[in-house]
Amino acid sequence: MIALHDRTGRVRGDTIGGMPYLLALHVLGAVVWVGGMFFAHMMLRPGAATLEPAVRLALWRRVLGRFFVWVWLSVIVLLASGFAMLPVDFGSITVVPAYVRVMMTLGVVMTILYLYVYISPWQEFRRAVGNTDWAAAQRSLGQIRRVVGVNLILGLITVAVGGGGPYFG
Repeated sequence: MIALHDRTGRVRGDTIGGMPYLLALHVLGAVVWVGGMFFAHMMLRPGAATLEPAVRLALWRRVLGRFFVWVWLSVIVLLASGFAMLPVDFGSITVVPAYVRVMMTLGVVMTILYLYVYISPWQEFRRAVGNTDWAAAQRSLGQIRRVVGVNLILGLITVAVGGGGPYFG
């Protein structure tokens, strides 16, 4: 069951058209992005810390290269499904409840942070690894790690707000 709302913001119990599919895509996009950040930050980073710089940084190059493809897909799915659900669930963007506005705002901030990482430190990191400039690669990876850490916190908050929002009141 999904939480659909009437124009006053009260939760309804029915479903409409493609809403379950949109919501499923939305949740899957969030799981891929936030779950990937959680894994990379909390498991892979500490696990790879003992590797020699050349091995560790080459590993991060391969892992992040694949992960960023999935983040691009997740961002597209999240934005498309999120904006597609608004008129179905609420009738218009002007009547969405506060928790949806918070979720949307955090999602946009996360997307901007991701774009920054992809455009700047990720490109610098790739060049540095390609040139075997391990010191520069480590600096860029540090920048990526810090921004991903912030995005991970924002993502966890967004998931909590999105999942619990309809029930907060």
